[in-house]
Amino acid sequence: MTINYDAARAELHDERAKIVHQLDELGATEKGELKADTDFGDGFADAAAATAERTEVLGLVENLMILLGDVDQALNDLDEGHYGVCNNCGKDIGAARMEARPTSTLCVECKSNKS
Repeated sequence: MTINYDAARAELHDERAKIVHQLDELGATEKGELKADTDFGDGFADAAAATAERTEVLGLVENLMILLGDVDQALNDLDEGHYGVCNNCGKDIGAARMEARPTSTLCVECKSNKS
């Protein structure tokens, strides 16, 4: 079984679009910055709730930014011809792993050793 690079690219672009959409729904830009029109409440009584909500949103945005970085790195690896090659040992990661997790940067053996 070999890696289908066209299918991987399409899946990564779809995943990227989903992440950008989720960021937008949270009121954040593609760079992870909260938009100025994001409303967390105005009243003094709501200040604690607004702070808690903002903290939660920032955590979600941070996680999405990590995922977006992984997707962008995988797309870059495709462009550079490094997609499916372990960043640690340089061996092929394997088509099954890349199909299951298209943003993989480590082969199973290296990932097991890092965990």
